[in-house]
Amino acid sequence: MNRFPIAACLPFLLLAACGRTEPVADMPSQEELAAAANAAAAEALAAQQSDEGLDSLNYVNAARGFAVTLPEGWVKDEGASNADGIVYEDPGAGADVRVFWQKNDGDQTLQQIVETVSDGAEGVDGDFIGDNEYRGTANDGEGNNVAVRLLRQPDGSIVTATFVYPEMLSEQYQSISDALLRSLRLLPTAGAATPDAAPAAANAATAEQP
Repeated sequence: MNRFPIAACLPFLLLAACGRTEPVADMPSQEELAAAANAAAAEALAAQQSDEGLDSLNYVNAARGFAVTLPEGWVKDEGASNADGIVYEDPGAGADVRVFWQKNDGDQTLQQIVETVSDGAEGVDGDFIGDNEYRGTANDGEGNNVAVRLLRQPDGSIVTATFVYPEMLSEQYQSISDALLRSLRLLPTAGAATPDAAPAAANAATAEQP
């Protein structure tokens, strides 16, 4: 995010003041110049933040019973997102995160589901945490690392968070991936709610009602 430091604004304000023809007594003081620079910088920063939207989002899907904190500056893929979950992308970097709920019609165990989703992946490595959680990593065979976390809800349905990023950028994305997967949590389901995104700072934020 670009910043607008006060020091960068002062030379322009001073230059403008030097060109004025009013008496010296009418010239703004240093305090007034600083206040004007502060106001200009704050206004410019507020406008930029408004254009960029919220940096950090806490996605809450009360209908499907889960929530997750999304990376700063990532953009929602509206076409790939639906009532069951969301897809967010890092613009221009080739990384994305997908968090979705899915019904477990066959009442499969988490172990059976992991075997299914791991089919075709390379270098699969992971651990089960009890009977209802799995965390693992793999390579998709196309130069991307895949980090995944699965949570089994009390009714047997599954929430899957998948973070995919270029293998060559592992150092950049490893910590982001870890933090996002840790943030995934289950909530009591509320059948009438609709998913939405809200500021992460609002810890009590929930999905908007239709």
